Amino acid sequence: CVCENSPTAFGEHETMLRVVVVDDSATARECLVQILSADPDIRVVGVAKNGLEGVRLTQQLLPNVVTMDIQMPVMNGFEATREIMITSPRPIVIISSSTRASDSENAMRALKAGALTLIAKPDGPGTERYELVARQLVETVKTMADVKVIRRRRRADGDSREPIHLASVSARQVKVIAIAASTGGPPALQCVLSKLPKDFPTPILVVQHLAPGFIDGLASWLDSSLDVRVKIAASGEALQPGHVYIAPDDRHLGINKHGEICLSSAPAMDGFRPSANFLFDSVAKAFGAKALTVIMTGMGRDGVKGLRAVHEAGGRVIAQDALSSVVNGMPGAAVAANVVDEVLDLDGIANALQVHVQGVRSKE
Repeated sequence: CVCENSPTAFGEHETMLRVVVVDDSATARECLVQILSADPDIRVVGVAKNGLEGVRLTQQLLPNVVTMDIQMPVMNGFEATREIMITSPRPIVIISSSTRASDSENAMRALKAGALTLIAKPDGPGTERYELVARQLVETVKTMADVKVIRRRRRADGDSREPIHLASVSARQVKVIAIAASTGGPPALQCVLSKLPKDFPTPILVVQHLAPGFIDGLASWLDSSLDVRVKIAASGEALQPGHVYIAPDDRHLGINKHGEICLSSAPAMDGFRPSANFLFDSVAKAFGAKALTVIMTGMGRDGVKGLRAVHEAGGRVIAQDALSSVVNGMPGAAVAANVVDEVLDLDGIANALQVHVQGVRSKE
């Protein structure tokens, strides 16, 4: 591993963002360092060739952000992320070029362990998308540096949450649930959906902003860890109870009044395809007061326009609370727009889905 000085030895560089790069490929490390160092506000203070070195450097240098590869020897990116969030918590950006099932699963596990977001690794100078991906990398590192992270505790073997105990209450007539999330979304989705039983009667549509190529891995990871069925949505598919349908890469996800999935290649909305606004507007038109919508952690304002349509149609709108959100941009914007009926943490959202659909709730 390589490190530059100590955290207190920079003098004039103290205001710069300090980054540690962790990647087992020398070529990838050089590329990432070159991109990040080209920005006058960023200083790469250390590089590591495996997760174990990355953990040690992070503990020693206390950077503002860590960029983390997934597939590495000695200690992979998931294990390193988990250890950093326990011993020296700070913003971690997963950077991966592999969309293989095993790597995607570890990437999703790293997000659940506390990493903030996942982006694609640049291919190298001279490639077609290099400039775009390089710009996205710099913007992501700068944005994530401002996110406050919390320390994770080391879980003992057998340590788990108590099961939810249910008691009957009155239920709403809900025909479809629509959920949208961005930064911090995969682990938040897993937390909420893991509380739902296999026989949950209402289909769920999901838009998750994620780097291209990783949506299949997200669906596979969720499907393997939940009782409800999770799959990538297919155009014309009829919605089934107990199924979660995730928008595919670069396609808007919607629904018609017959309960059939509609995928669209219409232009991006406010820079997003798939768009939360497209999804929410679609369920408002198709199901009106029988729609239940959830806006979760993420940057920006995607979803506000669509949630307004749901609200005006008599549907229910739930927003994730600021404390449990990695980034309170999307839910916060919805709350500020006065289109939200309930603001809840993750457990509260899971309970609310069961209350409004099945007439059950978690006992205190």
